[in-house]
Parts: sequence; structure tokens; C-alpha cells
Amino acid sequence: MPRAIATGSEPAIPQVDPAPCMAAAIVNDDDGIVSACGIVIDSDKTERADRIKALIARAGVWQRRDMIDRAIEDYGTVLRLDPSQADILNARGELWRKKGDRPKALQDFGAALKLNPNHPLAKANYKSLALELERLGALLAVNNKPSFNCAAAKRPVEKAICDNPELANLDREINAVNTRVVGDASRADRRAGRALQREQDDFLARRNAAFGQGDYDLQKAMRERLDHLLAIGH
Repeated sequence: MPRAIATGSEPAIPQVDPAPCMAAAIVNDDDGIVSACGIVIDSDKTERADRIKALIARAGVWQRRDMIDRAIEDYGTVLRLDPSQADILNARGELWRKKGDRPKALQDFGAALKLNPNHPLAKANYKSLALELERLGALLAVNNKPSFNCAAAKRPVEKAICDNPELANLDREINAVNTRVVGDASRADRRAGRALQREQDDFLARRNAAFGQGDYDLQKAMRERLDHLLAIGH
């Protein structure tokens, strides 16, 4: 048991023993880690290296318990104590990504790679997240836009689609799925591909002719067409 050594009239604060924290970490005793490592973390007398080990161990518990904010906080303290920890930057980046904060995740993965350009996990995470952000950017660029140029739209049905974001997205999805379905069919049988494209052309002709009639539900017709195409694609 550690002893307090008096200096003058004030007793000295005893040195904290990190052994129970490390022992709990070795056997993955999560409750023991939270308890024993918490003491090590909170003590002013803890050596820097021991505090870092305790913080990493406790962050692992928070991560296993899906307590993402607490894990991020502990990893952040580790990085303030030692900014050179590439593994911790990568680990925190994964948590930011899980939390949905992609910019902070990408920043941490990039910082890890600056410290260790050959870090395999950080390299893979950075690449996959960069591609994900690129795809999201492409999706945002076409969001609420149909498959055709609204500036050149002349038919009343096309103008109606352009004026309604939900219809615009439906139109773009129909076009994208139809393109995929026709392409897949054409690779196996060109006649089958042409038949599917004629089916799409017929749908558009019926849509153009029926729009504006009292009993015609454009949104319903477009959803039914999309569902049909999706069924073919499966």
C-alpha cells in the first residue's frame, strides 16, 4: 500500500499504483477497467505514460459499450498528452465516422497518415471515406433533379416533374434503373434489351398523353413503373 510522505505540515499525495488498471485491461475486465483506470486517470500524481495507458483502456470499454462520445473524449485526452499516436487518431476517426461526422473522421485519418504514411488501417479508412464523400457529393449534385434538362422542358408533364422534387427524384431513379436493366439484358440478348427499352418508351408515351386527365395520378404511375423495373432488376 502506498505511503504518504509528509513534507512540512502538509501530507504528500500518495502515488497511484497503475497495476490494478493494467491487470484489468489484460483480462478485458471492463468493470475493473472503469473503476481502477478511472482512479489512475483522475489522480494528479499519475505518470503521463500510465495515464495514457489507462485512458486508452477505458476508451476501449466505452467503445465496446457503444458510448461513442465518452470514447472520443478519452481518445482526445490521449492525443493532447501525446499527439504522435497514429493508432489513436485512426481509432478516434472510426468513432467520428460511426457518429456520422465524416469531416472530423477524414481529418483524423489524414492526421494518422501524416504521422505514419504506411498505417494500413488509416490508409484504408481514408480511402474508403474519401470515396464515400465523393459519392455523396455526386448525389447532392443531382438531388431533386430529374433525368432530363429542366431548362429545355416543353411538355406540361416534364415541367410538373421539374417543379416537384419528389417527382424529379422518382424520374431520375426510373431512368437509372431502366438504364441498368436494359444494359444487363442487352449483354445476354440484344433483342431482350431492345424490348425492355421499348417498354420504357411506351411508359413515357402513356405518361405524356395521360398527364392532365382528371383520373391520372402521375406520382402513382411513376412509383409503379419504378417498382416494376426494380422487380426486373432483381
